[in-house]
Amino acid sequence: MSRALGLVVIGSVGIQTSSAVASGLFDPIGPMAVSSLRMSIAAVLLCLVFRPRLRGRSRSEWAGVLGYGIAMAAMNICLYSAIDRIPLGIAVTLEFLGPCAVALFTSRRVREGLCALAALAGVVLISGPGGYFNAAGFAFGLGAAFFFALYTLAAERVGKSDEGLSGLALSTVVAAVVSLPFGVGAAASVTGHQWLVLAISAVIGVAIPYAVDTVAARVSSARVIGTLFSMDPVVGSLIGLLLLHQAIGTAALLGIALVVVSGASIVWMSEPAEPDAAAAAG
Repeated sequence: MSRALGLVVIGSVGIQTSSAVASGLFDPIGPMAVSSLRMSIAAVLLCLVFRPRLRGRSRSEWAGVLGYGIAMAAMNICLYSAIDRIPLGIAVTLEFLGPCAVALFTSRRVREGLCALAALAGVVLISGPGGYFNAAGFAFGLGAAFFFALYTLAAERVGKSDEGLSGLALSTVVAAVVSLPFGVGAAASVTGHQWLVLAISAVIGVAIPYAVDTVAARVSSARVIGTLFSMDPVVGSLIGLLLLHQAIGTAALLGIALVVVSGASIVWMSEPAEPDAAAAAG
């Protein structure tokens, strides 16, 4: 698990940092266009590095690639649209509810239900009086949660295939194509400096994090990876404070802590420990 932990930490820091950096382009370009254009850049880079093959793939492999790519595109668009309206740490906390929900729905034990209630209490603290509720922001955050759940499952499927990183490159192409309508109209007005920011965001926020997530899923499992994703809200809150100066109130911080601890517990307890060699390698 230590290897998977290190990989997920790298991915989390990269994603949250790139989100903070890219948020500076939301006003001139728009969050959906930013998500789309950086995904296109990342797709080109990953294909140049891994040179994925198109022939000889089974229907199952293509289904995994398509599912991973669609989840990736939708998750990014929803998350960036949420970050445009609510603090980074809050948006990422809502997004983390996705893996928690998957784990909860596959389990019928009382203790997971109690953890779910605690996570819900955390969301109430975040959005309550003096909190950070924004209807559109929360809607996009919950949309990101839904697609983050699909992303977690798809990462394991693609990661454990014979050509995990090659499959990732193709999935990123799918994500770029799916999100292209949101970015193609803005591309002509993007300045040289803005392209540089998008390129940096694509490298540290897509190419590197998604590669390490895929490798982490290969050496571990969706259950372990979903638990490790619980650090995302904490990292997002810290990055939001350091780079965007988004100070979060005491009640909201307590809410984030409740969601993180409860969500990680739900994911971890939802399945029995896996004694197989792949999990042991993590």
